[in-house]
Amino acid sequence: MSLFRTKNIDAMLAVASDDGLKKVLGPVDLVMMGIGAIVGTGIFVLTGTGALTAGPALTVSFLIAAVACGFAALCYAEFASTIPVSGSIYTYSYAVLGEIVAWIIGWDLLLEYGLATSAVSVGWSGYFQSLLAGFGLNLPAALTAAPGAVPGVETFLNLPAFLVMLTITWVVSYGVRESARVTNLMVIIKVSVVLLFIAVGVWHVKPQNWQPFAPFGATGVFNAAALVFFAFIGFDAVTSAAEEVRNPRRDMPIGIIGSLAVCTILYMAMAAIMTGIVPFAKFAGVDHPVSLALQYAGETWVAGFVDLGAIVGMTTVILVMTYGQTRVIFAMSRDGLLPERLSSVHPVHATPYFATWTVGVVFASIAAFVPLNVLAELINIGTLAAFSLVSIAVLVLRRTRPDLPRAFRCPGGAVVPALSVAFCVFLMAHLQALTWIAFLVWMAIGLTIYFLYARRNAVLHNHGG
Repeated sequence: MSLFRTKNIDAMLAVASDDGLKKVLGPVDLVMMGIGAIVGTGIFVLTGTGALTAGPALTVSFLIAAVACGFAALCYAEFASTIPVSGSIYTYSYAVLGEIVAWIIGWDLLLEYGLATSAVSVGWSGYFQSLLAGFGLNLPAALTAAPGAVPGVETFLNLPAFLVMLTITWVVSYGVRESARVTNLMVIIKVSVVLLFIAVGVWHVKPQNWQPFAPFGATGVFNAAALVFFAFIGFDAVTSAAEEVRNPRRDMPIGIIGSLAVCTILYMAMAAIMTGIVPFAKFAGVDHPVSLALQYAGETWVAGFVDLGAIVGMTTVILVMTYGQTRVIFAMSRDGLLPERLSSVHPVHATPYFATWTVGVVFASIAAFVPLNVLAELINIGTLAAFSLVSIAVLVLRRTRPDLPRAFRCPGGAVVPALSVAFCVFLMAHLQALTWIAFLVWMAIGLTIYFLYARRNAVLHNHGG
């Protein structure tokens, strides 16, 4: 009946070694997978919102967010190389910190992945509308954004975001067979778009647009860092492939840290060029800032490519995040923490059909009616809390199971995990009070469900582990 009962790590490793999954992925595949999960709405959309908060100092905000992610990534890498089992942070915490912590993190992941799909759908909608406008087509203003999302414009719902979410839900419910080849192709498209923007945009930079560099001071820089942290979320998706990696103890750290490093360089370069082309105040109410910068520079033909590339790239992110969320729900249901119906598999499509459509409809509705900046902050606070717990779990595992072989170990002893927690808490402190209230309400709902249902229905409770 303990709140901190744990899964047996050795049993988990034994199951993972004989699960029938093909171990075909190498370090390049994992780096590409990480970039594919990271590069999306964060860079194509939130750069505009971040610029309004930090001004040209947005580049520093990206660096701060990357450092915070970097410490957490090192902790993830130690875990992934030590316990190469599918399920990522939920599975790790169930094995190390106990059931109640695993539930909290799993509940966090539902918030992160679910709202991430909603947020990316909103970004997708912005670029889709920009692409349509290039052909002289425009949707009625009332159907282009969530209520209150565009200052001075009366909007009712974001119809394109709602429809793309339902479409992706349909695809995932009918079976999604992600391959490394397809993932790599999508990454090449997205990175090519980013590099095209950098190559063309750098010639239109006006250094006077970088003055003043930090118009809102250090507070603005830190607030923007807390917001654009969302742009780096996704590197943890690499850990979900742990059981299909040829040499996970070596390759998982390379995939996690490598993808984060590449994205940090791309993000800082894009932020510098965007704020150098367009005075940051002009990004107000804009949900396609990258193509706006190119239009501002007169490079409309490149803007069209950026719109198309962003649409393709963000479609992949929605798909991967939707897939990931349904699999977290599936795992929690299989462990008895959520109703059994959510882990039922469709007899024809072989997918968690009911769970997929349940979350698809819910988060499609959220995408239609909630503005992007609100979604991003809610995602960030849940993810920062989860990253903090992962960092703590690394220290706990070192003490409780020092015998486990670790192919990768965070440098600096306890310093890196401690810095990870400190950075995450620091960024959480710079999120709005309303975000904290919403997060605490979400956690309260989750704990209520745990004590009324999950605890007594858990497999570990009914079968003694």
